Amino acid sequence: MSTLPVISVVDNDESVRTAVSSLLRAHDYTVNVYESAFAFLDSEGPVITACLVSDIQMPGMCGTQMYEELAARGIHIPTIFITGNPGAPPVLNPIVRRPEGYFSKPFQAGELIACIERALHRAR
Repeated sequence: MSTLPVISVVDNDESVRTAVSSLLRAHDYTVNVYESAFAFLDSEGPVITACLVSDIQMPGMCGTQMYEELAARGIHIPTIFITGNPGAPPVLNPIVRRPEGYFSKPFQAGELIACIERALHRAR
């Protein structure tokens, strides 16, 4: 069993899931991928994830709704949002902790890795 932190990637776009998971594995992270917020919430993901990288706009349940659902369940995972719609960061319920980061696609790989490392360091 791996002792490396698990980074979960939630994105409905398979090419984004593949690219982000490849990047993270190249930096020696253990990565789980999910094609939807529902798939993540219905898995062991919320229990084993050390950091969550999620798209915002997804069919069914968007990333911010998933984030707020996790908080409602008492699960607080450091989360980084990625989006294909640049602009202002999403407005979240004020009682929910702020996400660790917000990136517009395409984003710089090094910036995402640095944000994940900061999030993991703060969560220790």
